[in-house]
Amino acid sequence: MADLYVLDTSAILTYTDQEDGVVEVTTLLENARFRRCRLEACSISLMEIYYITLRASGEDQAARLVALIKSWPLIWVYPDEKILLQAGRLKASYRLSVADALIAAVAKLHKACLVHKDPEFAAMSEVIPLLNLPFKK
Repeated sequence: MADLYVLDTSAILTYTDQEDGVVEVTTLLENARFRRCRLEACSISLMEIYYITLRASGEDQAARLVALIKSWPLIWVYPDEKILLQAGRLKASYRLSVADALIAAVAKLHKACLVHKDPEFAAMSEVIPLLNLPFKK
């Protein structure tokens, strides 16, 4: 097991929505709780989780879900200039959304394993260690 992981938004939603891959994310959360590993997430994931839940289930559910996730043993990383510029480099080189570029930049700069279920990250396997959860069909 690696020491440091970055959870992509898809990994967080895998846990909250009990999708395929939930066992892996649950194990990471339990290990982080007992300090057997460290988990990080980019703050852009809060925005993604909020708007996805807001659209699907309304304001109250979105706010509850954000509060729940913020109670997890995650270290929230807020992008500074170094992360923003790395995200720009990644976005220029790979087909990534802005959010995915920021999340990948955190993983790359922190030398962390990126936990995700987004096929777009596959091309980055030479640059960033990946823990691939089952892709959505």
